[in-house]
Amino acid sequence: MSDTDTPTQGTPSPDLKIIETRVYRGPNVWSYDPAIHLVVDLGSLEQFPSNTIPGFTERLLADLPRLDQHHCSRGRKGGFIERLDEGTWLGHIAEHVSLQLQQEAGHDMRRGKTRQVKGHPGTYNITYAYADEAVGLAAGELAVRFVNHLVQPDPEFDFTVELERFIKQAERTAFGPSTQAIVDEAVSRDIPWIRLNKASLVQLGQGVHAKRIRATMTSETGSIAVDVASDKDLTTRLLASAGLPVPRSESIRTVEEAVTVANKLGYPVVCKPLDGNHGRGVCLNLQDAAAVREAFPIAAEQSRRGWVIVENFVTGKDYRCLIINGRMEAIAERVPAHVVGDGVHTVAELVEITNADPRRGVGHEKILTRITVNAAARELVRTQGFELDDVPPEDVMVKLTLTGNMSTGGISIDRTWEAHPENVEIAEEAARMIGLDIAGIDFICPDITQPVRETGGAICEVNAAPGFRMHTNPTIGEPQYIAKPVVDMLFPPGATSRIPIVAVTGTNGKTTTSRMISHVFKGMGRKVGMTSTDGIVIDERLVIRSDASGPKSARMVLQNPRVDFAVFEVARGGILREGLGYERNDIAVVLNVQPDHLGLRGIDTLEQLADVKGVLVEAVPRTGYAVLNADDPLVRKMRRKCSGQVVWFSMAEPGSEVRDYIEGHCRRGGRAVVLERSDLGDMIVVKHGRRSMQLAWTHLLPATFGGRAMMNVQNAMAAAAAAFAAGAPLHDIRQGLRTFNTSYYLSPGRLNEIDVDGRTVIVDYCHNAPAMRMLGDFVDRLGESLNASSELGRPSRIGVIATAGDRRDEDIHELGEVAAQHFDVLVVREDARLRGRKRGELAELIAAGVRQAMEAGARCRQVEIVLDELTAIRHALARSNRGDLVVLCVDQHQTVLTELESVSHLAQAGARSGDEGGDPDFVKPEGADAPEE
Repeated sequence: MSDTDTPTQGTPSPDLKIIETRVYRGPNVWSYDPAIHLVVDLGSLEQFPSNTIPGFTERLLADLPRLDQHHCSRGRKGGFIERLDEGTWLGHIAEHVSLQLQQEAGHDMRRGKTRQVKGHPGTYNITYAYADEAVGLAAGELAVRFVNHLVQPDPEFDFTVELERFIKQAERTAFGPSTQAIVDEAVSRDIPWIRLNKASLVQLGQGVHAKRIRATMTSETGSIAVDVASDKDLTTRLLASAGLPVPRSESIRTVEEAVTVANKLGYPVVCKPLDGNHGRGVCLNLQDAAAVREAFPIAAEQSRRGWVIVENFVTGKDYRCLIINGRMEAIAERVPAHVVGDGVHTVAELVEITNADPRRGVGHEKILTRITVNAAARELVRTQGFELDDVPPEDVMVKLTLTGNMSTGGISIDRTWEAHPENVEIAEEAARMIGLDIAGIDFICPDITQPVRETGGAICEVNAAPGFRMHTNPTIGEPQYIAKPVVDMLFPPGATSRIPIVAVTGTNGKTTTSRMISHVFKGMGRKVGMTSTDGIVIDERLVIRSDASGPKSARMVLQNPRVDFAVFEVARGGILREGLGYERNDIAVVLNVQPDHLGLRGIDTLEQLADVKGVLVEAVPRTGYAVLNADDPLVRKMRRKCSGQVVWFSMAEPGSEVRDYIEGHCRRGGRAVVLERSDLGDMIVVKHGRRSMQLAWTHLLPATFGGRAMMNVQNAMAAAAAAFAAGAPLHDIRQGLRTFNTSYYLSPGRLNEIDVDGRTVIVDYCHNAPAMRMLGDFVDRLGESLNASSELGRPSRIGVIATAGDRRDEDIHELGEVAAQHFDVLVVREDARLRGRKRGELAELIAAGVRQAMEAGARCRQVEIVLDELTAIRHALARSNRGDLVVLCVDQHQTVLTELESVSHLAQAGARSGDEGGDPDFVKPEGADAPEE
């Protein structure tokens, strides 16, 4: 329904509900960036746009007034308000509310889209951007509840309370200011990043180039340096040995020792934990033994090892010097948490007023921390002559803590450009002595603008992983962009942060092409990380055995520190479920778009399937390449989606329309891989501009079975095009293709050939009609070769076939029809996972297709149903003779190959390789003839 249609009359009900939720973690069918996808049902609200619900817009803007800044489709501020006044549907409104809720939580998200599901009135696809996955999902759920509340008020729903709860959740999952500053700097330099846990552990870069940060600790931070900085006593002794100004101190374990040391050093003293942080447990300006006894347990409680330090109390202002990679980058004066009297409000009221500052939050989530009034604060206020209920005179400062830590509610004043050079040199030398790449040097001195050796003062602490927010967001003064030197240290100018990514998709041939590309680059010495339907392979080692063609597997490869080249097989299901899972691919390879997986997840047509696979092409940057099959019309159209350059591959004959187009493309400087035919055979030729370079004869490539397996000829051309685009020299591409074969070691489950007691057995993963056409063409060519060389008469062709249960009935039926054109005998089996089908249903559908083709005169003369995979294979082998061709379309290829090897060994030992009857899952159709002997 459009915004101008007239709705039916009635009373609106709060029917808006979410019926499906997806999280896209990379480019997807809806956007180039990560997005939340909600499928919602409006119910009766389909009949009620916003302008038909009295007071709806007013109530909406009363709770979320900043919605008036949304542009919507009008492209200007206030555009969304115009849409509300004209009348827009509540799914669209939920999208904008989801975005605004995230903005309320500090995530500046502005991109969204709402579209009606075709053929389903009242059902809408809502997509919107997110920064944090959990926050984005929570925003969508709250938006739907809020819109329903606006339609019909729910007395149990308090939007103010719900919004506060939502914001607190966002704060819990958000990066701290230090981590966020580094991540933002990395993003500005096009450095990819991955969040590795729910806290602050982040990977910057990919594969072999990856670095890690946790807050302001980096993968370059030495563990010994951190241990030294955590031991304040050792830190002080090391700094003193370098002649740097430090207070006199000793570490002790008992309260009596603390008093003895304090008496020896002279009062006032400081009592602090040996290995504390954030100022916790630090007690300052202790004037006598009683104060030391009172402070000792406070410091000991915060010491992980039970040691406490007693040192001279150095008077002066508190300065934090930030040293990054040996250089001073920022200095902040830290002022302890305090309030300033106004002659009107009490101390407690002044604290409340100060905490009302929107910049203050809990912990490190905001640029300032709320002041906490605890027992220590009350006592400190009391020592200044006040109680919490007293009204301090105007302009009188009342301290609430003694330490200037931001984490205890202090404020910061930027002093970066005011520090005396000698003080800067002392701070830099202190960081070098401890060995930290990022260090916070705490100075106590009267004035940082004067040499500390002359004015008095000392380094009281050296901090590993110092917080950045006092520098990036000072309360007073200019912000310092200190994330820049951190990223400079991790990725010096000109350093690489990304590894090349080749992504391969298509209905058929993805796995073999991915393996070919990987093999080429392995031969060049690269450490290749590859994902496929068989698992994840890292540098030739299978590390995970499962279907790994989705986005999660891709991220696992990008996190591996050994990988310097990535090849991803990308399946349709993963794109629809989560998107690509990574930001972009340097090379996208699209092999074909054939009728398979239709009818799943809203993909009902080939054009829709092409749009899904085209996401890879859209993810190609300007510097990248799309390797496209020019022989497939749907793949050809994807050239319009590519921001980079297109590399064509084609098996079309010279003089055809496709070849003429490719020739024109190359004359304009483009690239292509084509097939040149001659009496000597077929030659794969690489074209770049006006140059033509012969690559290899197809019959010399082992994977093509002497040029008979045309599907692997095409896969080899696609692999050559991708490798050439990735910068591989021609001789390395040639060597890679010449040494790649379909053995089980290099290509498990893809055209594996094995001799079983004189039978030629081919094991393949073929499971749909288009793949069966290609496999059938190979069977015909191989069968002719076997006929010519056979001394036992005309060999039979026996096939074991199956498909997945989530295919359409017509696709399953077609598989049987196509197979019947190429085999003499077909044994129909089923996978272990039926995907919603009843046992035997799939096999009967395939067999029906075979019978229909047999009635029309197909080659096949017999079809049998044997449901169990291994039983079906044993049955096919038992019904074959020496010299026959047996093709096994398998599901569990490892189990099948183990079985074949066992049978082969038994045959070699003189045992019979099968039993011709009694299979428990065997069903013989009526009228089926026995195979000829």
